[in-house]
Amino acid sequence: MTTEAQTQKHAVVIGAGPAGLMAAEMLSDAGMSVTVCDHKPSVGRKFLMAGKSGLNLTKVEPHDRFMNAFTDAKDPLMPIISAFDGDAVQAWATGLGQEVFTGSTGRVFPTVMKASPLLRAWLVRLSEAGVQINTRWCWTGWDGSKLVFETPEGTQMVQPDVTVLAMGGASWARLGSTGEWAKVLAGDTPFTPFAPANAGIAMDWSPHMAAHFGKALKGIALKSGTYRSRGEAMISRDGFEGGGVYTVSRGLREGHPLMLDLLPDQSAEALAAKLDQPRGKMSMANFMRKALKLDPVKIAVFQEMARPLPQDSKALAKLLKALPVKHGGLRPMDQAISTAGGVKFDAVDDALMLRNRPGVFVAGEMLDWEAPTGGYLISACLATGRWAGQHAAAWAQKG
Repeated sequence: MTTEAQTQKHAVVIGAGPAGLMAAEMLSDAGMSVTVCDHKPSVGRKFLMAGKSGLNLTKVEPHDRFMNAFTDAKDPLMPIISAFDGDAVQAWATGLGQEVFTGSTGRVFPTVMKASPLLRAWLVRLSEAGVQINTRWCWTGWDGSKLVFETPEGTQMVQPDVTVLAMGGASWARLGSTGEWAKVLAGDTPFTPFAPANAGIAMDWSPHMAAHFGKALKGIALKSGTYRSRGEAMISRDGFEGGGVYTVSRGLREGHPLMLDLLPDQSAEALAAKLDQPRGKMSMANFMRKALKLDPVKIAVFQEMARPLPQDSKALAKLLKALPVKHGGLRPMDQAISTAGGVKFDAVDDALMLRNRPGVFVAGEMLDWEAPTGGYLISACLATGRWAGQHAAAWAQKG
């Protein structure tokens, strides 16, 4: 007589971030024996780092607008995210005992504003479901149909019925996303090279800017190519950081100039009229502060970028509305919030299974998509992990 243990299918998930853990949960829910393998000593490291700034889980906005954030990958991601949208992400979090709230911009956060309670609750649920997690297991490829891992106990080989790859992109390598997996897949899997996404902008500041390090440039608009944002930019020793900057960083990566509007709620004509007032003996900086109500940070950045300042009020107003930012390009990829590039959607079928490796599915940032910060990144990782896990289970159970 065949026992349940003998007939139960076995799945291996490689990568223990949100995409991998979600895939593991779906496989377990389908009745499979599941092992999660990760090369770091603990799981969800980048997820926990994201939680230090509040853990933006998703965003409440019309679905079409939400999907537009994924630009080139909108079409392949549409059915995947539609099946696990922002409402579903919120229900998932509350199902783990974590209340959420929606901020004024539509961004959704856990009420506790950190990731660790949610991750702990999730790991407990996975453990109770029988999911096994192996840490310090580094995947190095295949030996025939077997997965090969380097572990503290030496080389281990595993032959699962189905595999889900969810090893992230290539930013923040110290947290686990090294991108080394690309070398394993190279040659037989169509792949877009990695590039920084949601990256800061490098600046070589003059000494007078040191007084403003750590301060925010607020109430501004940024533009680079077709990418635009409203918000703020943090001034650091190395350059500009922050959500407003990350949203337009793709434009810089594509080679477009960066333009800064210091007063987006006022027209150039209105500014020119204010600048036409008599200046008297005031310095230009003091005059702009009083006439335009520019704060010291905006004045400092304006002078940094626009010196020598034009004397004509119309020319000055034009610069305030479209200030070319002299910069040193994007910060290094490993310092970016996320990466563009990865396994092309042409390389996987509609179930996210690799066309050239039946039984191997791909999820999360390993796939070639990018989106700005603001709830899109984690939401898409969870959705692709869920989709890959569900379809992997269905594929295995047909075999």
